[in-house]
Amino acid sequence: MAISIKSDREIELMRESGKILAQVLEELEGYVKPGISTFDIDKRCHEIITSYGCIPSFLNYNGFPASICISVNDEVVHGIPSMKNILRDGDIVSLDCGVIYKGYHSDAARTIPVGEITNEAKKLIEVTRQSFYEGIKFAKEGKHLHEISEAIQKYVESFGFSVVRDLVGHGIGSNLHEEPQIPNFKQRNRGPKLASGMTLAIEPMVNAGRYDVYWMDDDWTVVTEDGSLSAHYENTILITDGEPEILTKI
Repeated sequence: MAISIKSDREIELMRESGKILAQVLEELEGYVKPGISTFDIDKRCHEIITSYGCIPSFLNYNGFPASICISVNDEVVHGIPSMKNILRDGDIVSLDCGVIYKGYHSDAARTIPVGEITNEAKKLIEVTRQSFYEGIKFAKEGKHLHEISEAIQKYVESFGFSVVRDLVGHGIGSNLHEEPQIPNFKQRNRGPKLASGMTLAIEPMVNAGRYDVYWMDDDWTVVTEDGSLSAHYENTILITDGEPEILTKI
């Protein structure tokens, strides 16, 4: 399946979708504190998204039961919000969210501290975030996809952390998941050549320990096999004829 090149109109809609999502995540970051349940965060998330006249991308997507994925500590991604899951001081929590604005998706994730966290947890969050920026140095017209993947892996591993292999980033547009798949680790082939007008969701998922993961019995929540902490950072970006444009930043 070909990678879609977005028209000017589509790009405008995705810019608006991205801007709204960035505001949703910023508001939720201020809402996260010890003692709150992940269910409360999901409820608040749904209220904010719908207040903008938008639809949560994740709600009922392949049966997912909530408006946001909330993954705590050793949960890598796709954590299902729950009244029983109460955040505690020292936790790290990944908020992964998507918004549909006039038929176009945006997708972004942030891992944030709950109260006071360890230095290792701080480093993990920081390295995960920066690995995204190391990757998008190569998100330019004429470059190949593998250059983004390789830069992310190289940066992460230089700190002794590991990049999850079983989950990847993706193209995005009128569908939440489009071509191409975007691994966060080096590929044998060069992957597609990047062209202006492509929209991509780049999302390093980084473990403090080994990269192995497994799926919980709910068939959604992915956790680290060795119980180590995991962090996630994602933005929707636009390939241009110059520097990439991050659509999900304020």
